[in-house]
Amino acid sequence: MRYYIIAGEASGDLHASNLMKELKALDQDAIFRCWGGDLMKQQGAELVKHYRDLAFMGFMEVVSHLPVILKNFKFCERDVLGFKPDVVILVDYPGFNLRIAEFASRSGLRVFYYISPQLWAWRSSRVKTIRKWVERLFVILPFETAFYKRYNYSVDYAGHPLLDVINEQMQLKSRPQFLAENELPDLPMIALLPGSRMMEIEKMLQMMTSVISSFPGYQFVVAGAPSIPAEFYKRFPGNSGVRVVINQTYDLLSHSRAALVTSGTATLETALMEVPQVVCYKGNALSYLIAKQLVHVSFISLVNLITGRMLVPELIQSELNQKNLVKELSSLLEDGARRQSVLDGYQSLKHDLGGRGASARVAALMIQYLKA
Repeated sequence: MRYYIIAGEASGDLHASNLMKELKALDQDAIFRCWGGDLMKQQGAELVKHYRDLAFMGFMEVVSHLPVILKNFKFCERDVLGFKPDVVILVDYPGFNLRIAEFASRSGLRVFYYISPQLWAWRSSRVKTIRKWVERLFVILPFETAFYKRYNYSVDYAGHPLLDVINEQMQLKSRPQFLAENELPDLPMIALLPGSRMMEIEKMLQMMTSVISSFPGYQFVVAGAPSIPAEFYKRFPGNSGVRVVINQTYDLLSHSRAALVTSGTATLETALMEVPQVVCYKGNALSYLIAKQLVHVSFISLVNLITGRMLVPELIQSELNQKNLVKELSSLLEDGARRQSVLDGYQSLKHDLGGRGASARVAALMIQYLKA
């Protein structure tokens, strides 16, 4: 079968690539064309657009790039029709993908959506859009099934694919090997995960590195995204002494005492790697004010949303400052009881997310629906 897959972020590239691997195992004639990243390309897809050219943060950034976004919509619509897929699989990235869902459905194409937009957080009215234009929705968070049930919409939950990703990549480097290969001193590490998009990194990394002088016994190491050049991370004031390791996030986390993490999928990855963390977020001020009026959730991190409590500290907007970062990070490093409480909470989180095999189960369901 012919699959047209659209992912607009690094996490989408990761999960879509694993889904593609499982689809290929079930469909030896699978042909993929995609918007995504290097991981999807490695699975044999013809890559049309890379996610690094698609990601715009916040309301104001979207507005300023509107001509480019509209041009991408038109190009995508023509490309989908030209490919003539058996199914269009949309992966998260709702601002773009929900419009493509309507277009594809109106064009007579089958539409599957993998990884639900966070409609439970804001714009729940979009459920009507999904019900109308998406044939099957595959969710990855346990509470999403109940959310959609309130709207009389049946969805498929097969567990969270990150459990597979982490289990598959658990052939981690030993600490001596990791230190030697990256020319790092034998000091305890604090991991910095500033995000996967240049706009995020520009906003977050300078704040994260501002605390370095308060922790003289530690080395701070940046988890660099594979699509971002290492030199990019060193262009900001105060970063000259910070080491960057590219595409080694799990190795870095496995040897880190704690982490500063930009809100997003990385918070969940850090939790599943059992590293205490401070969740950070600071966006455009106007964008944040608008979002605050629209978003209806108690927490911003997936870790706290899934557990239903403030398991890990969150520093948002004005709260994200050097003083608060030092305070929260010090607590996770020095307060044994608090540290253990976080680690115990991580075990409960793993249980709630189900077992291994999520990507394979979703692929099997997709093939089943396509052949029905």
